[in-house]
Parts: sequence; C-alpha cells; structure tokens
Amino acid sequence: MPEGDTVFRTAARLRAALAGKTLTRSDFRVPRYATLDLSGQPVESVGSYGKHLFVRTPALSIHTHLKMEGEWRVHAPGERWRKPGFTARLVLATDDAEAVGFSLGTVEVLPIEQEHTAVDHLGPDLLGPNWDAAEAVRRLAADPDRPIALALLDQTTLAGIGNIFRSEVCFIERVDPRVPVGSVPDLHALVDRAHTVLHSAAHNPPWRPFVYGRHRRPCRRCGTNVTLTLIGEGPDRERGIYFCTGCQA
Repeated sequence: MPEGDTVFRTAARLRAALAGKTLTRSDFRVPRYATLDLSGQPVESVGSYGKHLFVRTPALSIHTHLKMEGEWRVHAPGERWRKPGFTARLVLATDDAEAVGFSLGTVEVLPIEQEHTAVDHLGPDLLGPNWDAAEAVRRLAADPDRPIALALLDQTTLAGIGNIFRSEVCFIERVDPRVPVGSVPDLHALVDRAHTVLHSAAHNPPWRPFVYGRHRRPCRRCGTNVTLTLIGEGPDRERGIYFCTGCQA
C-alpha cells in the first residue's frame, strides 16, 4: 500500500497538472458517479491528508484513496496510457493534461463543506501543515498494551505511516517493534522521528531503507541479520515487520 510520502508526492503531481485550470472532461468509472459531469468546473486546489487525496472544485471535493494497488498518472492529451484502460476508475482532463486514477480503492465526491468527514477519524497528518506531535503521542499512549508496530500502522493514531516506515522508524530509534507502547522508552522521540523520516522521504526521495526488505541481510548498524516477523493476531498478522535482533531487541 502506498504510504504518506507517495500520496504527498502524488498530490503535488496532480496539483501541477490540474490546479488553477478548468476541467474539459471528467469520466467517473464507478457506478455511483457514472453520470456526473464536471466539465467546465475550475480546480481550485489539490491536497492530501495521510493516505487520502482531494481534488477540489468550488462546490465539490473528489476524494480518492489508493488502497493497495491504486495509482494516479498524468498524461499529455492523446498520449497512450501505460496501464490497462479497464483499470481506470477516474479521468480528469484539462486542455493540457489528463490525470488518470488506476485501480483506486476509493472514489467519492463530497460537498466541499463535508470533505472533513473523510478524515475526521484519522490521527494527525505527519505531512500536514497542522502536524500535532503531542496529539499523536496522546493517541498512541491511550492503548499502552498494544505492540508499537501495530499502533504506528493505525491511521487513527497518526496518519501516513505504512509498513515500510514503521519498520524504519523503529529501527532508527532502536525500538523493538514487538514491545507494547507503554514500554517504549521515549514515545515523544519516536513520534518526532516518524515526522522527520516521512518528511525526508516525501521531499527528498528516494528513501534508502535501513531494514525494510532486508530479511536475512546484515544490519547496516551492527551486522546482525535482519529478521522478518509477524506481529498481532487476525488481520494484523497479514504483513510482517523488519527489525534487527542485535540492536533493537
């Protein structure tokens, strides 16, 4: 699943292609909005919150979420798409650009004054202008018995971290991802590190992983082979976390 840094950069690309321009065509390839035509509407802004994207006209906000496989691509008018057309869920075109959302997990159109309902349940946005570290710490600390790896992945505590960066943040701070939140020595430092890491990945890509994807390869810090393990129960066990038993455990 794309993480907050990817969504942040996607919003920047869509902003460059659409913001301040007038839509010449819209094609919603989802049943609920199949008849909606936004041709002639100006795009006032494009933004992101955590893993959520918003393209805004004066009255409406087009909310999309990439989920596991979604992707937005920007093409020149008439340019051949480089992904199968049947996977397109939304097309927004201007005189000089065509933005296509492929395999989007969520496509919905909200009255602009109701846009907040799509993100009200989320924690502070790590890449947002109103990032609130104290609130993120408060939300994490509210469930002290939960493994920190699961808590960091929960978008209702802080928005934007996925499987890659929960591994990276725990490694950098030498935190065993299996320990409960209440046992993390410095939760404030961990949250600050999450903000720093996501900001760096969003503004200075690509991020070179310290541990993610390095199962059984030497730790860059101590040389111990990196471990991949599953944490939690039920659906929470579907994705593994990478960590070093030498300098994190």
